[in-house]
Amino acid sequence: MRIHIISFMLLTTLFSCKKEANEADTSAYFGGEIINPTNDYVLLFSPNSQVNNKSDTLFLNNKNRFFTKLSPLKSGLYTFIHGGQYQMVLLEPRDSVMLRLNTIDFDESLVFTGDGARKNNFLINIFLENEADRANFINFSQMEPEKFESYIDSSRTERLNGLSEFSNQRNLSPLFDKVAETSVNYGYFSAKEMYPFAYYGYKNLKNYKDLPSSFYDYRKDIDYNISSLGDFFIYNRFLYAHFNNMALEKFYANAPKDAVFNRNSVVYNLEKLRLMNERITNDTIKNKLLKNTARDFISMCEDTAAVKQVLASYLQKTTNADDRVYIERLSKAINKLKPGKIIPDVELVSYNNEDYKFSDLITQPTVIYFWSSNLKIHYKNSHYKIRDLKKKYPNINFIAININDSDKKYWKRTLDEFKFPIDSEYQFKDPFNAKQTLVLNTVYKIIVVDKEMRIVDTYYNMFHSKFEDKLQELNN
Repeated sequence: MRIHIISFMLLTTLFSCKKEANEADTSAYFGGEIINPTNDYVLLFSPNSQVNNKSDTLFLNNKNRFFTKLSPLKSGLYTFIHGGQYQMVLLEPRDSVMLRLNTIDFDESLVFTGDGARKNNFLINIFLENEADRANFINFSQMEPEKFESYIDSSRTERLNGLSEFSNQRNLSPLFDKVAETSVNYGYFSAKEMYPFAYYGYKNLKNYKDLPSSFYDYRKDIDYNISSLGDFFIYNRFLYAHFNNMALEKFYANAPKDAVFNRNSVVYNLEKLRLMNERITNDTIKNKLLKNTARDFISMCEDTAAVKQVLASYLQKTTNADDRVYIERLSKAINKLKPGKIIPDVELVSYNNEDYKFSDLITQPTVIYFWSSNLKIHYKNSHYKIRDLKKKYPNINFIAININDSDKKYWKRTLDEFKFPIDSEYQFKDPFNAKQTLVLNTVYKIIVVDKEMRIVDTYYNMFHSKFEDKLQELNN
């Protein structure tokens, strides 16, 4: 009897160990610490889950740390978001990756530790190099084409050699190699695609045809359907730049000889949609590009007939039902925000937790501006500018709306820290629907209304003379 019991215990132990080993083979751990958090959670999106907006919410503890086990793990690039800022982490089975970052310097302060940290620190270094190139792009994009090519070719070769050496020494996975090579190559491809816009400028962009015949030889290596990297911003950024460039031929074929390039041309945008639909077969990647292209055009174009054309073309091509609803709703919302229309009576919450609507606050010409706790330079400059405008235009009311989520703690902390007056500070009661209703895709948007709540105009730069000209007119 004792032998049977021992045998059973051994079998149970072996089975348990085997189960734990199998689970370890298909799971990973992810966590970290946020310095200067702007809210109390981190959103984690698994590969391609951003398409349907599904994420895990990882709450910070009293030491501003978070932790989770992913089991079973889907290998790939995960996106983590905190306070509107985001970055990516490559997770594979048996990884145990911890991060540490400071929201004041989000990307530059990000460091990974633990099993799987080295590959992620390497990827972050590539990202920072790419971002440094983008920051310096306006300078080296003024080089002559041959010199520009030589400059970015040497940089690409150096980075690929560094990647090869790093990967060979550590025997890393094919997935890591794919992500890292895409970071280097498609960062290089993006520079090539953006070059004519920067070098020639909109006025002389028609001269892009004068580029060396071999300038776009790399296009034969483009893969339009890397499904595993559908969320990867470097890959997506290239695709947008690529189709922006490819559609130029159609634009100039239908424009007068001396035409200045117009990004909001209906011909140009219809061609971009056509090319995306024709060249991309992966529905996830294609639908995202189609949606964002249609969204940008509809948001910026004031020609109703042109909007209808682009909307019809988009609806014919997309296969995503949710995207279709979003774009149709966006189009209707924009029509309600044209000059002369009454601004939607959105619900707000004050610093003192009191409920208001626009109709409670707008009794005189009013400027409505927006800010985010995550964009420090913008919210400081905008509040200081508005402080000066209030003195110059006493007959105009100014309403500030923080567009972060409903977590009031961090919003109020920012107001208190910089001693901003709280009497005209609000948040949306329902941020998601309010942003859609006001077509709020950027904090730089400004809405000017008269005392009857009729929209006078919208602006995207409070420092522009045209904006202040309008204020002077309203003030008088």
